[in-house]
Amino acid sequence: MEPDLRSRWRGQPGRLEVWYTTLTDPVTGTGVWIHHELVAPSDGGDPWGHGWVAVFEPGAPPVLERFGPEPWSAPDAGFTCGAVRYDGALVGRGGAVSWELDSGGPDRTLHTFPRWAWRRELLPAAQVVPRPAARYSGVVRVGDRELVLRDAPGADARIYGHGNAQRWGWLHADLGDGEVCEVVAAVSMRPGLNRLPPLPLVRFRLGGGGTGTRDWPVDPLLAAVGLRARLRPDGFEVRGRVGRRRVAITVDLPADETVEVDYRDPDGARLLCRNSERATARIELLRGSAVERSWCLGGVAHAEVGGFR
Repeated sequence: MEPDLRSRWRGQPGRLEVWYTTLTDPVTGTGVWIHHELVAPSDGGDPWGHGWVAVFEPGAPPVLERFGPEPWSAPDAGFTCGAVRYDGALVGRGGAVSWELDSGGPDRTLHTFPRWAWRRELLPAAQVVPRPAARYSGVVRVGDRELVLRDAPGADARIYGHGNAQRWGWLHADLGDGEVCEVVAAVSMRPGLNRLPPLPLVRFRLGGGGTGTRDWPVDPLLAAVGLRARLRPDGFEVRGRVGRRRVAITVDLPADETVEVDYRDPDGARLLCRNSERATARIELLRGSAVERSWCLGGVAHAEVGGFR
């Protein structure tokens, strides 16, 4: 199992660790979200694993089911919670939904936050994408319906830290041909920092996955100084300048294809997130007034807004 997919928790109280997978079936347009959490309470209580799965079938209300909580069993790699496991393969059941998926071989981690933030744990929390251009095969069952997946594009991502942000927006956009865009725009929960506007961290992988592939901006935290984000209940925007380029990103969550999930942080604070695996994203890279690259993803972007502590 790749190092960035292994559990990082070492017994400290007040920690949150997340493994989450999102994908889109290229045949039907159905989106799938599988979210696994390890929660270590701030008061030193026993840690537990829990999570949820959501299926977004076009033309039908999304289906959301939960699993856990279960006592944390400290697996050698990845996540376990009763019948649910993530150890490279994804297997489990939550209510009426079950899944058996494989994400293929290893990928090169995309660092939405700087590499040091993930490795050294110097920030309140950090997110990385160990498999930014994964291709999933297997089966997802919703009641008596069966969705067979073959090379469905998506990603495996991770979060580790002291808890969720106070407010946030997130986007994973598969741009095709091995290119991706990842965005995390968040307001820290730390006193003082929680008065600042959302800090947008944007990272592209460009070049099609070959020898010319590059991750841009080089330093996403430094680049965030030139960007501004506006969060709203049904999406968010990021605008600004990075070097000679301007960045314009608009994300919209469709009202009838979005789920709301309530849960708690390690400190007991109640949170709410709104997620859609059938979101729309418009992304532009510009030089001066000229559009250098542009993408429009209708119903295949993976996005979330949340917090509301």
